[in-house]
Amino acid sequence: MKTSVTIQKIPKQPLAVTAYETIVKKIICLEYLPSQHLEETQLVEDLGIGRTPIREALVRLQGEKMVESHPNKGVIVRPITLQNTKAMFESMVIFEFGVVDVAINKNCSTFIKKMKQANETVKKAILSNKVFKLVEANHEFHMNFAKCSQNEFLIRAVDDARKEAKRLSYLSYDNIIDPARPIEIHYESVVKEHDQIIDSLVNKDKSRLKQLLQGHIETFRQRIIIYMTS
Repeated sequence: MKTSVTIQKIPKQPLAVTAYETIVKKIICLEYLPSQHLEETQLVEDLGIGRTPIREALVRLQGEKMVESHPNKGVIVRPITLQNTKAMFESMVIFEFGVVDVAINKNCSTFIKKMKQANETVKKAILSNKVFKLVEANHEFHMNFAKCSQNEFLIRAVDDARKEAKRLSYLSYDNIIDPARPIEIHYESVVKEHDQIIDSLVNKDKSRLKQLLQGHIETFRQRIIIYMTS
């Protein structure tokens, strides 16, 4: 007697999601440069996707402040400015300190596990020189840290600031900014700081955790400032 086997088909990802993810990657990897005008016709050609999903993706990107709509210019990639960068770093400190205040009293075990996994991916990406994977894994680490708060408003706020940080990370990755501190040493210290953040979270050491976050953000801030003003 033959047994019938039902093959479950995996549903295809909606085209609007594919368009969104592709445009995001191109913005982060600077294929679409800051202030660049995103022509709808060109996007259709670049992505091989129809106009409707691309329009849906652009609406989502505008909501996430990765692109801006201007009456005379249409849609442009959000510019990177010193003012925006300064505001982003200020926000990071405020939001992530807020995460500490809330998360310290929560059970964070699920998200700590994911933070460890993300940091392992960061290490592998550094060794294989896969910059986009490194940037994404670093973002994943910090978003799982934010999720330790189990507070949707804090998570959303951290996500907004950290999305802006992705472009800056990619922008500064392969540039010799400080000869005394090569990029390899910088990212080795990032991995070590991630491990220390995890340990402090596990041990519920609030003051140490804030101290580590302050230093972690400041290291990144100094690197970006040197890059932008060099």
